[in-house]
Parts: sequence; structure tokens; C-alpha cells
Amino acid sequence: MRPHGHHGHEHSGPGHRGRGDSEGRRAAFGSFGPPFGGPPFGGRGRGGPRGRARRGDVRASILALLRERPMHGYEMIQEIAERSAGAWRPSPGSVYPTLQLLEDEGLISSESEGGKKLFALTDEGRGEAEAGSRAPWEDVGRGIDWESMQEIRQAGFGLMEAFAQVWKTGTAGQRQKAVAVINDSRKRLYLILAEQDEWDEKEEKGGQDEPGEKGGKG
Repeated sequence: MRPHGHHGHEHSGPGHRGRGDSEGRRAAFGSFGPPFGGPPFGGRGRGGPRGRARRGDVRASILALLRERPMHGYEMIQEIAERSAGAWRPSPGSVYPTLQLLEDEGLISSESEGGKKLFALTDEGRGEAEAGSRAPWEDVGRGIDWESMQEIRQAGFGLMEAFAQVWKTGTAGQRQKAVAVINDSRKRLYLILAEQDEWDEKEEKGGQDEPGEKGGKG
């Protein structure tokens, strides 16, 4: 339900964070919206430098965790995220169906505890867990340049802080200039990818046009 009367942005001044401020900042940052919910800036969704894991990775991780002790489903999600240093946080939509599948196969059992299901390995499940990887979540983070990721995060958050400061204390004209800078920066970032695509296409062609060009000159 919309509030009666004037919209909040008509009364927004320095230091005031009304609806207009929120919409303006979100528009400036495009579909991401501050504080940069997507990778590599953390947040839920697909945030953080997270890896994409196959269903088999989820299965192996659950078995590896339950080797240590019984756990709840959400606790497993938190453990995997923590042990992978944030590189992978499996979604409930991948964990709970896998738990159900493992229970159907007789590899784990569950009991209700405080309104939640507590999962544990069966004897058969312990045998399969012993034969599997002890830390399958470590594979997800391999190949990630963590130093570069940290540098990107710092640059992104620094940009966000600067924009927030202009939006909070700047004049209407300064805010519009800030929005223009952000929009232009976003376009320039996409152009970097476009330039790389063009370069890759030239590399694939392998200079096929060069012989013809040389022949024409001769």
C-alpha cells in the first residue's frame, strides 16, 4: 500500500534517506543496486566469488560433513560456505533434495529435533563417506585469484562509498553528475568485455585475411 500524501523524495535533503534516495541510487547502479549484491561483493544470491557446484559436489559435501557429526540442513549450508572461505554457498534448493535422496538410498537417517530435522549417517552411508573426499568444498575455490578478488571488492566498495557520500551531501546537480559517472563507468566496463570478444574473434581467424592483403599489394 502506498503512503498518502507526497512522496518521500520531495522532502529529502542532506542526510535524509527517503524513497527517492533509494530509487536514485538503485537506478545509478543499474540492476545490481547498492551495495553490489552480486559477485565478487558478497551478498546472498550469487554473491561472493562463489563456484557453481554439480549435484555430485553437494552429495559428497553432505556425506563429508556428516562424517564428523549429525547436522541440520541449514547448518550444512553454513559449514560449506565457511569452509570454502565463501567460494561456495549451496542453495537450500540443492541441499534439501539431496538430503531426501540420500535418505531414500538409506545412506542417512533423520529425526526431528526442535522442529528441525537432524541428519546422521547410517552404517552404509558412513562406508560411502569414508571412501569419498574429506573436503570436497575445497575444489570449488581452486583457481580463484583471491588477491585480485579482494582488490576488486575494495574498488567496488570504494566507488559505492563515494557515490553514497555525494548522494547524501551533494546538491541536485551534483547527484545527477554522480549518476552520469556511474552509468558511464558501467558502460565502459561492458565495453572491456566487448573489446575482448572482438580480439578473441580475430585470434580464431588466425590472420586469414593477411595473405590476400599481401597479394593485393604485390
